[in-house]
Amino acid sequence: MKTVAVTHYSDVLCVWAYIGQIRVDELRHRFDEKVSVASRLIPVFGNTAEKIGEGWRARGGYDAYADHARSIVARFEHVTMSADAWSRIRPRSSLVPHAWIRAVGLVGGSCEAFAWRLRLAFFRDGRDIGRASVLAELTSELGLDVDAVRESLESGAAWAALQADHDAVKEEGVRGSPTFVLNERRQILYGNVGYKILEANVLELLRDGGEQASWC
Repeated sequence: MKTVAVTHYSDVLCVWAYIGQIRVDELRHRFDEKVSVASRLIPVFGNTAEKIGEGWRARGGYDAYADHARSIVARFEHVTMSADAWSRIRPRSSLVPHAWIRAVGLVGGSCEAFAWRLRLAFFRDGRDIGRASVLAELTSELGLDVDAVRESLESGAAWAALQADHDAVKEEGVRGSPTFVLNERRQILYGNVGYKILEANVLELLRDGGEQASWC
């Protein structure tokens, strides 16, 4: 049976990745074992003071960005956004939650389930997932071993796993979040890509295995 490998890159603080997770879930549901989706993390919001505080200064800074993100979320029925997200609650970096996601994976938890819980905690509930104390609370709420996760962080194992994601970002030329990479990097879908586009790319690869990708 043919299997299509898809690599999904995202930042846990990216509003489009929050909105678009439903498309990843549908891809898995629709194709089951015919599609293998690997998730990787990209630090688009590695420094929010620079990206939002400075990058949006002329347009109103964090408050303007919060309004912008909220207006995007309002267009979709399956997600909501807290009034506190980005306006009052402003995580300094996605690097710490990303490292916790990798730590959870190293101790036997589901990286994707934890990442989704973090997205809900920030966007829906207005919790500061940039803080280790909040991440520990969320880890405990999911019934995971907080001490084991912390040990993975302290030993550097989680950070090394996260570095592997960053290396893959550079190697595959990924520009932002969310991004889907298929067909050995021949097909890169970046941004707010609709589900039908994802599905069409997967169906094409299932039909010909990507053999028509290069005619020379």
